[in-house]
Amino acid sequence: MDVRDLPALNATLNGISTVLLLSGLAFIHAREIERHRFCMIAAFACSCLFLTSYLIYHAQVGSVPFTREGWIRPVYFTILITHIPLAAIVPPLAILTLHRAWRERFDQHKRLARWTFPIWMYVSVTGVAIYWMLYRL
Repeated sequence: MDVRDLPALNATLNGISTVLLLSGLAFIHAREIERHRFCMIAAFACSCLFLTSYLIYHAQVGSVPFTREGWIRPVYFTILITHIPLAAIVPPLAILTLHRAWRERFDQHKRLARWTFPIWMYVSVTGVAIYWMLYRL
């Protein structure tokens, strides 16, 4: 695997995280606690692998400019501008949410998860969108 393969890997990890998050949500609504736990821990692991790969890639390559023109340019930057600060808060939110579940503080876990889940989902989905716009358009 070459450093040039990392953006595709990153998008794949974000996509897997999205599927795991949605599955985890479905499982908790079905009261399938063990499957929920598995999906959420797996989503967190995928996100950690993503972050590691993302940092390795950008440490070696630096910033990648968006060169497209026209209507897609403001769309890209709008998504990027919302994605970046939310992406920065996902790790501490996810860690705290998982920690509350680990400590069996389920009321606190549920209250925080109501914020963590949609933010994490948005970041995962927009991460894939950013990849497609930056590397595939």
